[in-house]
Amino acid sequence: MKFILTKELGRLARWLRILGFDALYQREGNQTKVLLLALREGRIVITRNKVLFDKISAKAVYLKEGKLKEQLKKTIKALNITIDEGKMFSRCVVCNKPLVAVDKTDIKDKVPPYVNKTQDEFSWCSQCQKAYWPGSHWGNIRRYFKELGP
Repeated sequence: MKFILTKELGRLARWLRILGFDALYQREGNQTKVLLLALREGRIVITRNKVLFDKISAKAVYLKEGKLKEQLKKTIKALNITIDEGKMFSRCVVCNKPLVAVDKTDIKDKVPPYVNKTQDEFSWCSQCQKAYWPGSHWGNIRRYFKELGP
């Protein structure tokens, strides 16, 4: 499943990326661009913009909810999304590019010394030049999604 989220849903885009989904975030308010990308790339539009939602001929989800937790719940339910823990943390939360596993020796100068000593698994975003590793926040995020419930 691939998504495009409108300008008011940046936080939701990051959380869908954490789940491993390809989630474009359209910062500009250009509705035509959103619609064209959705149709061209087979993306599901997620928006809080009722006017845009009413114009869409592609698959879309309209969110009235303002709080992130409720937006996640509604999106997961509306699209019947199954959370696959094996796909979590596989995309850059900043730019949406897939992450690549790297050896810790290849990025030792790009992470704090303590992290390099205590962690063995690293992922790398070639676009953002950002390193990721399974810190304690990964467990917190997994618990957060379990708390969302069905």
